[in-house]
Amino acid sequence: MLLVHIRKYYESTTGEDVPTDQYNTLHISPVHIHKNKVTHKKAILTLGSEIVHHIRANHNPYIEYHADFQSERIATEH
Repeated sequence: MLLVHIRKYYESTTGEDVPTDQYNTLHISPVHIHKNKVTHKKAILTLGSEIVHHIRANHNPYIEYHADFQSERIATEH
Protein backbone atom coordinates (compact mmCIF):
# COMPACT_ATOMS: atom_id res chain seq x y z
CA MET A 1 0.00 0.00 0.00
CA LEU A 2 2.93 2.32 0.73
CA LEU A 3 4.19 2.17 -2.86
CA VAL A 4 0.70 2.95 -4.17
CA HIS A 5 0.64 6.03 -1.94
CA ILE A 6 4.14 7.01 -3.06
CA ARG A 7 3.10 6.77 -6.70
CA LYS A 8 -0.03 8.85 -6.11
CA TYR A 9 1.90 11.46 -4.12
CA TYR A 10 4.58 11.68 -6.81
CA GLU A 11 1.96 12.05 -9.53
CA SER A 12 0.07 14.73 -7.62
CA THR A 13 3.16 16.79 -6.83
CA THR A 14 4.84 16.56 -10.24
CA GLY A 15 1.81 16.36 -12.51
CA GLU A 16 3.40 13.36 -14.23
CA ASP A 17 1.74 9.99 -14.68
CA VAL A 18 3.88 7.01 -13.74
CA PRO A 19 3.15 4.25 -16.26
CA THR A 20 2.56 0.99 -14.39
CA ASP A 21 1.62 -1.34 -17.22
CA GLN A 22 3.45 -4.37 -15.82
CA TYR A 23 1.96 -3.85 -12.35
CA ASN A 24 -1.53 -3.44 -13.81
CA THR A 25 -1.27 -6.71 -15.76
CA LEU A 26 -0.72 -8.59 -12.50
CA HIS A 27 -4.29 -7.70 -11.44
CA ILE A 28 -3.40 -7.44 -7.77
CA SER A 29 -3.74 -4.60 -5.31
CA PRO A 30 -2.81 -4.22 -1.64
CA VAL A 31 -6.39 -4.96 -0.62
CA HIS A 32 -6.40 -8.41 -2.23
CA ILE A 33 -5.74 -10.26 1.01
CA HIS A 34 -6.77 -13.59 -0.49
CA LYS A 35 -3.73 -13.60 -2.83
CA ASN A 36 -0.62 -15.43 -1.69
CA LYS A 37 2.56 -13.84 -0.38
CA VAL A 38 4.62 -14.60 -3.50
CA THR A 39 2.10 -12.81 -5.73
CA HIS A 40 2.13 -9.75 -3.47
CA LYS A 41 5.93 -9.74 -3.40
CA LYS A 42 6.08 -9.81 -7.20
CA ALA A 43 3.58 -6.94 -7.36
CA ILE A 44 5.57 -4.86 -4.86
CA LEU A 45 8.84 -5.39 -6.73
CA THR A 46 7.21 -4.65 -10.08
CA LEU A 47 5.54 -1.45 -8.90
CA GLY A 48 8.70 -0.25 -7.18
CA SER A 49 10.74 -0.96 -10.29
CA GLU A 50 8.33 0.97 -12.50
CA ILE A 51 8.34 3.98 -10.17
CA VAL A 52 12.13 4.06 -9.98
CA HIS A 53 12.49 3.55 -13.73
CA HIS A 54 10.15 6.48 -14.42
CA ILE A 55 11.99 8.80 -12.03
CA ARG A 56 15.41 7.85 -13.42
CA ALA A 57 14.24 8.24 -17.01
CA ASN A 58 12.67 11.66 -16.46
CA HIS A 59 14.90 13.27 -13.84
CA ASN A 60 18.66 13.49 -13.67
CA PRO A 61 19.47 14.59 -10.14
CA TYR A 62 22.86 16.10 -9.63
CA ILE A 63 24.35 14.97 -6.35
CA GLU A 64 27.23 16.83 -4.80
CA TYR A 65 29.13 16.08 -1.61
CA HIS A 66 30.16 18.85 0.76
CA ALA A 67 33.03 18.39 3.18
CA ASP A 68 32.05 21.43 5.26
CA PHE A 69 32.09 19.39 8.43
CA GLN A 70 35.29 17.91 9.82
CA SER A 71 34.77 14.18 9.30
CA GLU A 72 31.26 14.07 7.85
CA ARG A 73 30.20 14.21 4.23
CA ILE A 74 26.79 15.57 3.45
CA ALA A 75 25.01 14.83 0.18
CA THR A 76 22.89 17.56 -1.34
CA GLU A 77 20.66 17.34 -4.35
CA HIS A 78 20.31 20.20 -6.82
